[in-house]
Amino acid sequence: MKPSEIRALSPDEIASRLDAARDAYRKLRFQSALGQLKDLSQIRLARREIARLETVLRECATEALGRPE
Repeated sequence: MKPSEIRALSPDEIASRLDAARDAYRKLRFQSALGQLKDLSQIRLARREIARLETVLRECATEALGRPE
């Protein structure tokens, strides 16, 4: 998901997607540890998705406080 698409969501929706992304990342890590994961690049993509969501959520919080960046 692109950052512009994430910014269009409400903070509650971003938080719920962040929880889902963290859960998916956790499952990928378990699969990797058990040797069931064939494509290890999925872990990297999941981490990046989490980072994007956290960044936009942080931007929303900063804007709500009215602080300059």
